[in-house]
Amino acid sequence: MTDYSADTIEQYSGLLIQRSGYTNPDFPGGYDANRPAPPPALLDVLCLQAQVDRPRLVVDLGSGTGLSTRVWADRADEVVGVEATAEMRARAEAGTAAPNVRYVHAYAQQTGLRDGAADIVTASQSFHWMEPEPTLTEVARILRPGGVFAAYDYDWPPVCDWEVEQAFGEMLHRVWKARGIPKKLRYDKSEHLDRMAASGHFRFTREVVLHSRERGSAKRIVGMALSLGPLVVLLEEGKTEEEMGVAQLREVAAKAFGGREVDWFMSYRARVGVK
Repeated sequence: MTDYSADTIEQYSGLLIQRSGYTNPDFPGGYDANRPAPPPALLDVLCLQAQVDRPRLVVDLGSGTGLSTRVWADRADEVVGVEATAEMRARAEAGTAAPNVRYVHAYAQQTGLRDGAADIVTASQSFHWMEPEPTLTEVARILRPGGVFAAYDYDWPPVCDWEVEQAFGEMLHRVWKARGIPKKLRYDKSEHLDRMAASGHFRFTREVVLHSRERGSAKRIVGMALSLGPLVVLLEEGKTEEEMGVAQLREVAAKAFGGREVDWFMSYRARVGVK
């Protein structure tokens, strides 16, 4: 079996982004426009668990285009996004005006940040790309006693129209079947909480489930699909939208939503640990 270095998993995720940019230079822009930002209720929960009204420092690991980073701008004194992929980090910097938010080029297991400086550390839709043991060791190093780590993800697709959800699910099935991502390069999200508890770095762990109400359209649901790096790479390699189920999703969404924006719901699962 291939022996992967500590950085390999995040590098693989970054490679998907870089390769997507070969045929779609605004891949980070599409990602930023169509992916959801975390809901305010999630920030409330994490502040409650950390027993702090206004965190001194929030660190966001695998910060991508900054969607999960800049939401803290009005809630914390300082916010640092940690992102190793240059294209995503550039988009984050361009889209963030708040002076108390900055981004650094680093991997999650070696952030270069101060010991015990953070009240809250997050990994939004990214912890499954990180090697768990060194990442959790780094999280524990930069968290203060009583600080909180949250690895949180949203479920695909959003709760909207059942036929659209069905088409989206079929597309995902085709992507993962065709992509063949090595199992060791992508950790099962359902095991995040067990890994956190087994690490010995946290006094208390639990899962928190919540949702957000958003506005969506046929254009956005297809845009969300095309924000998946593995899908875009497959299309670059010659797979067609018909083969990957994107054409069917586009057709079903157009029929269900027309040109309208509708309410839909994003479901979130946050695995929380208190140091």
